[in-house]
Amino acid sequence: METHESLRDFYHTRLIESPPQLDAVFSHYDIFRLEENGFSSSRPAKYCRRDFFKIAVVRGHNRCHYEDKTFESHGSALMFFSPHIPYTWEPLSDETGYFCIFKESFYNEGFKGNINNLLMFAPGGKPIYGLNEAQDARVSAVFENMLEEKQSDYQFKLDLSRNYLSELIHIALKLEPAEQSLNSGNGNERLALVFSELLYRQFDMEGIKNNALLKTPKDYADRLCVHVNHLNRALKETTGKTTSNLISDKIIGEAQHFLKSTNDNISQIANTLGFEDLSHFSVFFKKRTGLSPSAFRDLTC
Repeated sequence: METHESLRDFYHTRLIESPPQLDAVFSHYDIFRLEENGFSSSRPAKYCRRDFFKIAVVRGHNRCHYEDKTFESHGSALMFFSPHIPYTWEPLSDETGYFCIFKESFYNEGFKGNINNLLMFAPGGKPIYGLNEAQDARVSAVFENMLEEKQSDYQFKLDLSRNYLSELIHIALKLEPAEQSLNSGNGNERLALVFSELLYRQFDMEGIKNNALLKTPKDYADRLCVHVNHLNRALKETTGKTTSNLISDKIIGEAQHFLKSTNDNISQIANTLGFEDLSHFSVFFKKRTGLSPSAFRDLTC
């Protein structure tokens, strides 16, 4: 029967001293070597959801039961686990490696966008990536840097660790290009996942800085090399929403983020999000939230 593992359970069952005020900490992050604290035990972990995200690199022969799928790994693999998806881990040989755990809020402190839409964390996505020797060395170096920062007294070590975490995500994304993703698994589900990844990337700092936002369903369909009607059908089937709805939801989320978290004037925000004039942005925002941008800012700040 599926159960749930909290952060406190994680530290308690492994006899690790938990960080002070663990229950009161909204944002949490930690990093470990797999060989330490009994993490490489041959006893399978229980099948359940965890109250945290997890990224690991594991070397050895292992079997993972994730959602309704089973993956078997030989050699080195980079693995991603979401708190929204139950899983268990079964070592079939001696294993070495590293892993980090973190709350969604830790990720959100440094990055915009929804981590749950990333290919490796989304339902139906790809959580495990086999690594060759060179890739294993690169990933291991990132984890070693994270371990080094854990022991340092650097004022911004959590920000640096967050960047290392992001690097691990991008290494995996580069191992699974969008073109390959479209050719595996359920076609509509895979297309929806790649669309979500593309939508997320439009609003990272590089996309915004380069003013390269895709604006219409046809823009996204063209980038994904599918007909816009096919994209709409796939998204409607898998998410219950149209392409236009999903794009609008993302823009509203980004607009709310800027209004709450920055001092940018509303015209600047409108321009950043691809609107040619303030009036168009204001009408768009009020139609979907019931508030004008200025009223929303006054209410939330």
